[in-house]
Amino acid sequence: MSRLIVNQTITADGYAAGVGQSEERPFGQDGGDGWGDRLHSWMFEHGDENRAEVERMAGARAHIMGRNMFGPVRGAWDSAWNGWWGDEPPFHGPVFVLTHHARDPQPMAGGTTYHFVTDGIEAALARAKEAAGDGEVSIQGGAQTINQYLAAGLVDELRLHIVPFTLGAGSRLFDGVPPLNLEQVSARVASTVLHVTYRVVR
Repeated sequence: MSRLIVNQTITADGYAAGVGQSEERPFGQDGGDGWGDRLHSWMFEHGDENRAEVERMAGARAHIMGRNMFGPVRGAWDSAWNGWWGDEPPFHGPVFVLTHHARDPQPMAGGTTYHFVTDGIEAALARAKEAAGDGEVSIQGGAQTINQYLAAGLVDELRLHIVPFTLGAGSRLFDGVPPLNLEQVSARVASTVLHVTYRVVR
């Protein structure tokens, strides 16, 4: 049976993105020079050191993300936007994008197809689990989408990648989420990030 896994990079004070998100700065102002530099340098600048975590993240059979994680376009789909990741996204499987505006599925190179789900988080999860079979379903973000799934009691495991700085404002994990019981499964310290895995105890 497939499990729902959260994979999320956060600051030490729990923020997944800073304020002022835009097409130029998808993760807002984090003190870096652009594309979430400080938040995600553990993946892009220190990838060899964190290869196991990156490969584990990429191993999901289906993915869910919020529209804000997919891109900066708001309202009706009046733009040909196909995500931040270019013509060949790293997902290599079905990605279910939560939105209020219907859109036809968008196949991409490398096996990724974006499916746009307008009937809520449970419908997206049902479709993702069907697509994943016995494999994992990964929520790729953003924080608001993750918080909805946490509040609904649908998450099985949290894999958090905690970077050692604070933002103080932005989009924060756990905001509006009722108290959770978590069991620590693993923790590993790397030079620029702490990888922690928690199982959600129901």
